Amino acid sequence: MAQEAKVDPMYQFQIQPIFGSENWELAGMNIAFTNSAMWMLISAVVLWVFMLGGMRRELVPGRWQMAVESFTGFIDNMLEANVGKAGRKYVPYIFSLFMFILFANLLGLMPLGLAGVHPFTFTSHLTVTGVLSLMTFAIVLIVGFAKHGFHFFSLFVPHGTPWPMIPIIFPIELISFLFRPISLALRLFVAMMAGHVLLEILSSFVISGINAGPAFGALVSIPSMLLMIAICALEILVAGIQAYVFALLSSLYINDAENLH
Repeated sequence: MAQEAKVDPMYQFQIQPIFGSENWELAGMNIAFTNSAMWMLISAVVLWVFMLGGMRRELVPGRWQMAVESFTGFIDNMLEANVGKAGRKYVPYIFSLFMFILFANLLGLMPLGLAGVHPFTFTSHLTVTGVLSLMTFAIVLIVGFAKHGFHFFSLFVPHGTPWPMIPIIFPIELISFLFRPISLALRLFVAMMAGHVLLEILSSFVISGINAGPAFGALVSIPSMLLMIAICALEILVAGIQAYVFALLSSLYINDAENLH
């Protein structure tokens, strides 16, 4: 007899220690190695291998080298367009940020469950995207104050603002600036989490339809499966778009620190 399908859409986001949580205390905090940390490490290793294979500097570049050079040139052009010539020194950071998020998003979509491996999309956790956005925010603050000093506060007073309006405009612009890392983190977190939840819900429809019998399965499972395939294709596109948006907004925020526009 077929068993009732029990699919928890939020189970895929649970952070679980791989080697247990005991004897992993440091300064009163548990530092157990989790599935989230493991997939961060996997993403970093994949990125390292990708870069290593593309840095051969052959006279006639192969496809691998061309792929790395294409991504590097893409980030370089984006920074030059948004920051100017000063943006070139940020290419390593923005490139690493973009590629790390891209690989994280794509690895989380891999059908590794067929081989008994359950991928974990750590960019679907606000703590991870929050740390990434705070890194960009820290660079903006450090560069802004190091290059402009207290004149950096002029960023919160648009050029041409009448003097009587400054006490009103300044706090509004300051609050908007302080919310940048929050919105940057939320955008990536929500986009990745929503897609995975939707796929999990549709998979429960497929399982329920199959367990209910051939007729109900044909009515529910087949359309759900077709919709899952379409959404998977869309999620691949979203994975790239979200990595690009994160990198693009980071470059725009750095531009504010460099040029005070």
